[in-house]
Amino acid sequence: MTEAERIQKAVELVVRFGGFEGSHHKQWVIDQVVRILLEERYEPWLAEMNSDPEEYDRWDHGIAP
Repeated sequence: MTEAERIQKAVELVVRFGGFEGSHHKQWVIDQVVRILLEERYEPWLAEMNSDPEEYDRWDHGIAP
């Protein structure tokens, strides 16, 4: 997927699901956008985010609306 396609897909996801009530649903949207934009770099990024609890809160995947 090209960068432009990833951006378009991320924007469509935000438009479609970003308005749901509840922080757990909004966190799911954020997680999905990060997955789309990072592609194969998502898992290493997630491991880094979860590796230092003093610097970062544990990444929350949220709940799908």
